[in-house]
Amino acid sequence: MGKTTQGPWMRRVIMALALGAALSACAPQFANHGYIPPAEDLDLLTVGVDTRASVEEAIGTPSTAGVVNESGFYYVRSRKRTFGALAPKTVEREVLAISFDSAGVVTNIERFGLERGRVVPISRRVTTSGVSNNGFLKQLLGNIGRFNPAGLAG
Repeated sequence: MGKTTQGPWMRRVIMALALGAALSACAPQFANHGYIPPAEDLDLLTVGVDTRASVEEAIGTPSTAGVVNESGFYYVRSRKRTFGALAPKTVEREVLAISFDSAGVVTNIERFGLERGRVVPISRRVTTSGVSNNGFLKQLLGNIGRFNPAGLAG
C-alpha cells in the first residue's frame, strides 16, 4: 500500500484548530468586582428619614465605611477587561456614597462614576450642596485594583 493523502489533510485540521484556539485566547475577558445595590432598592431609601440600621437592612452592608467620624457608607463596583496577554484595564467603576449626620440619619445619596479618569456624579439625592468627603471618594476610586492582600500578612 502506498502513501495516503491523510497527512496534508490532518496538518490542515491541526493548523485550523491551533488558529482557532489562538484567536479565542484573544477574546476579551471581563471580571466584575464589588456590589452596588439596584436602583429599585435605592428608591426605598428616604433622605432625612432612614438611619444607618435601616440602610443596612434595605440594601445590605457596605463594602467600605467612612473612616472619619463614621461619616458614610460606600458601595463600590468595578469591571475590568483583560485582552490576551495585556494587563487588565478598568473599563467601568462606580461608587455609591451614602452620608449620615451626627445622629445617624441619611443626608446624601450619591452615585459617582469614572469617565476618562475623572470622578463624575451619576445621580444625587442631597439635602446639602456638595460632598463632604470628596477627597476620600477620589482616593477610593483611584486606588481600586491596587489592593494587595499579601501586604496585610506582613
